[in-house]
Amino acid sequence: MKKLTLLASALLIAVGAFAQTIGQTELKQIKDSFVKDPSTVALQNVLTHHKDIKSLAQNYKEDGAVDHYFKYRVDVKGITNQLSSGRCWMFTSMNVLRPTVMKKYGLKEFDFSHNYCFFWDQFEKANLFLENAIATADKDFLDEAVAFYFKAPVADGGVWNLFYDVAEKYGVVPQNVMPETEHSNNTSQMAGVIKEVLRTGGYKLREMVNAGVSKADVEKKKIEVLKDVYRVLALCLGEPPTEFTWRYKTAAGEIRELKTTPLEFYRGIVPQDYNPDTYVMIMNDPTREYYKVYEIENYRNTYEGVNWVYLNLPNEEIKPSALAAIKNNTPLYVSCDVGKQSKRAEGILSMENYDYESLFGVKLDMDKKARILTRQSGSSHAMTLIGCDTDANDVPVKWEFENSWGPQSGNKGYVTFTDEWFNEYLFRIVIEKKYLSDKALKALKSKPSKLPAWDYMF
Repeated sequence: MKKLTLLASALLIAVGAFAQTIGQTELKQIKDSFVKDPSTVALQNVLTHHKDIKSLAQNYKEDGAVDHYFKYRVDVKGITNQLSSGRCWMFTSMNVLRPTVMKKYGLKEFDFSHNYCFFWDQFEKANLFLENAIATADKDFLDEAVAFYFKAPVADGGVWNLFYDVAEKYGVVPQNVMPETEHSNNTSQMAGVIKEVLRTGGYKLREMVNAGVSKADVEKKKIEVLKDVYRVLALCLGEPPTEFTWRYKTAAGEIRELKTTPLEFYRGIVPQDYNPDTYVMIMNDPTREYYKVYEIENYRNTYEGVNWVYLNLPNEEIKPSALAAIKNNTPLYVSCDVGKQSKRAEGILSMENYDYESLFGVKLDMDKKARILTRQSGSSHAMTLIGCDTDANDVPVKWEFENSWGPQSGNKGYVTFTDEWFNEYLFRIVIEKKYLSDKALKALKSKPSKLPAWDYMF
């Protein structure tokens, strides 16, 4: 123990030796570096009177440089809109399945009830939070896990495995069976109420555990908290159906009727092998070793569900697999850092869209690894990968997303991104194993390395 104390003291002294305040000498050096030549004065005049830095940094030479034509494109129809919610992962998971439903029932258009799955997602996340509060009751509130759980008891964000977990348990329903409400489209205020209910309940459950209250009484209290959560959800979202009758009109004009349950409907529209054994998440995360499997601990919504597991691969492995799926008319769940280098109105993501270096005269040259580690970049949005354009040698030059921000966004709801942008800002893809290389499949068999739920990428 004494050796550790001495080592810690030595480290503090070493750090102190390099520490330096900003004195007058240093301040003069810094101030003198800002030379007010005519071009700098002109830039200062422009920037002090225009708040939209992004528009000032826009690259004129790139206007019209990227088109929206694709050699390979999945057969999809219709654009969804998640509005003011973080449910992109849910919309994307369902958007991948929509073409199957339209083909099976002979429909011109179709959408799922995202409200239905959102209800059960939030309810199950509430239960998982309370279970985590009980399991960590012996730990201090400053413990990293406890702080993480109580900071965000529930959230509307997620990834594909959360859709899988909740759909496997509760099924899915068509949109008109449980339509959207103001609170499914605008989740923040309802979430605020639920978070307070859960933090209150979680705090009391911790106290009960630490006071030696019986397991049965702790469980009884947890159910009481969940009753309150269910009430808030039912008041704001409506109560989910246990069975339903769906009337629909086929593309041929025929009116039909289907009486079923959410689980039966779900089983009827997903492939028999729709599970994490067949559909795997692959990731491009250069901060970690490639050809290795990672598991995010406690990253799920249902207590008994599967955690987020992914195989980390280099982009040169990911792209051929994605292209093969698209050529086979298979849409893919993907996630990316959508806000970077984005021309949102035009629906174009390109590394050349904006030139901040020339505007400010500063160097911005972090690579993908550095951006991830410093929190400058990370996955912020899920979309459906549906298209790829290639050169004469069939090498990808650009790709296409189906977005969930409505048809008024981007290119009529779609987003085009260059292959260079793919390298830097695309992170995750859910894909069938059959599209992976032998090397990737071999790596997939390895035991996952565990990562905490508060890991920097998540």
